[in-house]
Amino acid sequence: MSFIPWSSALMLGIPKIDAQHQVLVELINALHDELAKPAPARTTLAEVLEGLVDYTHNHFIEEEVMFQRYGYPQTTAHTAEHSQFTAKAMDWLMRFEDGEDINLEALDFLKDWLLHHILQEDRAYVPFLQEAIAAHAPSLSIS
Repeated sequence: MSFIPWSSALMLGIPKIDAQHQVLVELINALHDELAKPAPARTTLAEVLEGLVDYTHNHFIEEEVMFQRYGYPQTTAHTAEHSQFTAKAMDWLMRFEDGEDINLEALDFLKDWLLHHILQEDRAYVPFLQEAIAAHAPSLSIS
């Protein structure tokens, strides 16, 4: 069983965002799988951590571009959450690169944060974006 099983409950109905969220889940699962080994490989952990930080950063940019394009009123608060997460993830990566180990506390944080963010924070913007897109250009898609 996966550390974070992907399910339809995590889907927002925005194909591009859902696909990105699925990759984030896969990266956290890969980090978990490596940490669960008797002797986790630091090179593998570094690759997964770097990939997670990079991919998350790019995902946040895509969300924020959508918010700006359609005038999402909660952009500032949502972007602040993105910034806080990015800072924490970068701190873990830098400490790991300086020789510290990644522990289960970090893994639990990643899981809890991602699930909360998708199920609460991201789900909150879906009705607004669907309405805004329909009102501005019914032929446009957010996928």
